[in-house]
Amino acid sequence: MSGMEPYREFTALGWVLIALGFLFVAMPYVARLVPSVERLPWYILWVYRRDGFYFATSPLLILLSLLSFAWSYLRRRRVAIYTVPGTNRLRWVIAG
Repeated sequence: MSGMEPYREFTALGWVLIALGFLFVAMPYVARLVPSVERLPWYILWVYRRDGFYFATSPLLILLSLLSFAWSYLRRRRVAIYTVPGTNRLRWVIAG
């Protein structure tokens, strides 16, 4: 195991967050320059316009980032999810 290997997940998460940040910053400018972008479904791009103020965000990107944080937290906490034998119920066990 090399010295940087334990940080691989943090590096990948960092790149994802940088890309999401770039998309969040670029969305209002794209919405201002390309008016047809408002025809996209609301869950992909939501644009708020009022008196020259533009605010654009993506509920889908927000949801994906929240799921990423939850996944990272659950992996760090060593949560095991398994089905109870003989039933259709899921069981969560925190092992640490």
